[in-house]
Amino acid sequence: MNEARPVRLQKYISQAGVASRRQAERLMLEGRVLVNGEPATEMGVRVLPGRDTVSLDGRIVEPARQRWIVFHKPPGVLCTRTDPHGGRTVYDLLPKWVSGLRYVGRLDRDTSGLLLLTNDGDTAAALAHPSRQVEREYVARVEGPLTARDLRALRRGVQLEDGFARPRRVRKVEPNEDGWGITMVLAEGRKREVRRIMKTVGHPVLRLVRTRFGPFRLGGIAPGGWRLAHSRELEEARAIVRSSRRIRRRGPPGRAHA
Repeated sequence: MNEARPVRLQKYISQAGVASRRQAERLMLEGRVLVNGEPATEMGVRVLPGRDTVSLDGRIVEPARQRWIVFHKPPGVLCTRTDPHGGRTVYDLLPKWVSGLRYVGRLDRDTSGLLLLTNDGDTAAALAHPSRQVEREYVARVEGPLTARDLRALRRGVQLEDGFARPRRVRKVEPNEDGWGITMVLAEGRKREVRRIMKTVGHPVLRLVRTRFGPFRLGGIAPGGWRLAHSRELEEARAIVRSSRRIRRRGPPGRAHA
């Protein structure tokens, strides 16, 4: 069983959904945050969840229950809190309680598919960071026809304006009324990467859907629908984070000397 670890007070307050970390720091400096009945004004203060009592303006601050949802973002919907131009956002399509969750690995307006939302900030940030190499899988409909030469070029990788890009896996799927089809697995999360890769090989994307993010799968969720993440998915996601932390601590393997 995992034991609770001390965390910075401002992080504790943020994870409870009371205020952002920056707002929490301001509240601390104003003397409005107490730990075990004493004002906590130093930025380095740490608390142990479950043992220390934190209060703000006399009200107890308790850690929020971690929530993860898997959402099928429809095309034309924005990954943002609000749109000054009046466009629909993912939060407009979800229950009100989801407004306290943050999305993980945004999708552009025209791309649909799997979007994660959570209040587990640490795990979310780790999954989305390029250094973790967490796989994202997409199904694209493109201008065709796709040839064996195109597939070989994709597997070799292509040069984009921000560096070399090489999908982990590509596979052609049967064409339909939306165009020629291809599945692609990437592990960096670069901006509009699938669209740029396919344009480079001469097959602009007509329709793009993300079907997987790490262990989370879209499955049969209809556009605009959502579900709670399965415990198995969460276990696998946290295992990915723990594994990558161990690799970074060990560092690269040493070289043999002649």
